[in-house]
Amino acid sequence: MIMIQPCRYTDGHDSFLGKLFCDDRYAAPRAGILIAHAFGGLGSFEEERAKELAAEGYIVLAADYYGDGKRATDSNEANALMTELNANRDVFARRMIAALDELKRQDNVDPNRVGAIGFCLGGKAILDLARTGQEFRAAVSFHGVYDPPANTTSRIVPSILILHGWDDPLSRPDSVLALAAELTAKCDDWQLAAFGHTGHSYTNPAAQMPEQGMFYSQLATERSWKAMLAFFQETLTHD
Repeated sequence: MIMIQPCRYTDGHDSFLGKLFCDDRYAAPRAGILIAHAFGGLGSFEEERAKELAAEGYIVLAADYYGDGKRATDSNEANALMTELNANRDVFARRMIAALDELKRQDNVDPNRVGAIGFCLGGKAILDLARTGQEFRAAVSFHGVYDPPANTTSRIVPSILILHGWDDPLSRPDSVLALAAELTAKCDDWQLAAFGHTGHSYTNPAAQMPEQGMFYSQLATERSWKAMLAFFQETLTHD
């Protein structure tokens, strides 16, 4: 049975309200996975992905990087929230570090076996977390945004998997190549899967604006999820 409970934590400046997911059929301690939500805030999409990962035996923290569980009521509010964090990347990274630390503090989580995934703006959040030099095992970005902040570490610790829609208008080929160069210089283990004829938000049927290059792909969703599971099986199952 999957247990869900609220999880309040702080970065020393602001308070955040995430959700913890675990399946009580599995013995502890277990590997943990952090989920960073898309630009609308922590919602049903991320919670369903958390349930799926919990059913695989992971302890999952669906993080809240806007604060107090804030969710946008429409795309205009979501864009405003996103714009504020994009203009304050140090704050963004600090909030993600707080979420990572909270997951590692959980009694039933092995702090040495932690991964992280993010969708859309959450994909940027996960990459920015890795760019701080934090110690965790694996990071996965689904249709993320790749521009780096002004200040990054000289070494990225986790293994990185980028799951990218090649026709994503928010992450065009030049930004993909720039990310590849960054990871080549700073990360010992990285890989990228690009899905053809696939745009932004390809995993979420509810977040579609085809005229803006955002459209659901069942095939890319299935392939990317399988790739993520195999990646975590490789990186998180050993001590």
